Amino acid sequence: MPWQSGITGIAYNRRRLGREIRRVSDLWAADLKGRVTLLSGMDEAFALLMQGNGVDITRWRTDDFHRICDQVEKQVAHGQIRRFTGNDYIKDLSSGDVLACQAYSGDVIQLQADDPDIEFVVPEEGAELWAESLMIPDLARHKANAERLIDHYYRPEVAAELAAWVNYVCPVPAARDVLASSDDEETAALAEDPLIFPDAAMRERLAIARDIPAADRTEFAKRWNGIVGV
Repeated sequence: MPWQSGITGIAYNRRRLGREIRRVSDLWAADLKGRVTLLSGMDEAFALLMQGNGVDITRWRTDDFHRICDQVEKQVAHGQIRRFTGNDYIKDLSSGDVLACQAYSGDVIQLQADDPDIEFVVPEEGAELWAESLMIPDLARHKANAERLIDHYYRPEVAAELAAWVNYVCPVPAARDVLASSDDEETAALAEDPLIFPDAAMRERLAIARDIPAADRTEFAKRWNGIVGV
């Protein structure tokens, strides 16, 4: 079952940059040279970059993967990309060392509490919707206890509290009403945030990427990690 979901898009500091970012290709603009980061994980990075090329990530092909690798290699050689990151892009974006980056929706919502100039963008080409799952091992000795824990987190009031803390896409629709009824204005506003409860318009712009096939994973990882420097 889904634990939390999220969106991989673009975060940027609008005040420091002085303009909007709307497309993935905007990351390659001359005024961002050396001030861009991408996610280092292949699985985390590839889908958004493909979407920037107009690819339907639900049925991408091997050529689509190698095409984005060619593009990223070119940007690395050009000095456009400052570095590849995990969640530590948060530090670079907050300090101003980086002006735009590949980012996760929940991280950016949290950053905005301290710096409202930081914006999260679902590019015009779309963005990737992903999920972290709650799973019980097949031979778990205490399966019933694990199921009770999952049930606990799916109670609307608990799911609402968790959503208010992590700011990722909530898997429990009824949690929205709990948040909306909060006496705290900022908490109540989360119920209307499409990055936590995506509306129909937002969902039309999101897609779940086809997984990298096991047969291709070794080859793809060697190519990607060679670019990233892992």
